[in-house]
Amino acid sequence: MVACSNGRDALAAFEKGGIDLILSDLMMPELDGAELVRRMKSREPSIPAIIFSGKIKIYDKDMQADVFLPKGMYAPAELLERIRVLLVRKRGPKKSVAEPSTPEMSAAAKLAISVFAPEPRWPSAAPSL
Repeated sequence: MVACSNGRDALAAFEKGGIDLILSDLMMPELDGAELVRRMKSREPSIPAIIFSGKIKIYDKDMQADVFLPKGMYAPAELLERIRVLLVRKRGPKKSVAEPSTPEMSAAAKLAISVFAPEPRWPSAAPSL
């Protein structure tokens, strides 16, 4: 996982390669999430993208994100499921291989690029699904 504090740093990290999924806040300093996703998808159209927003509750089709989630309206488990689905869609179904003997961080957690403006990510009590 690559964490950046603004859109310009995220774009620079993306250009280095190795990113499988974009997870971005809509409102960020220097380059907003919608523009960040637009630029990344212009370079790699198949990259999955999720945008969060605490201010905007309605998805704008021009954002080019695959998923839009208003902050505080979904439990963390819902986010993880959306990440899993997008990565499966990009890579294809998981091949049957032996599970490692030690638990490891999920591929979705390792391979996402996460960009958040400084504000709380989740409310103290997330609504149940």
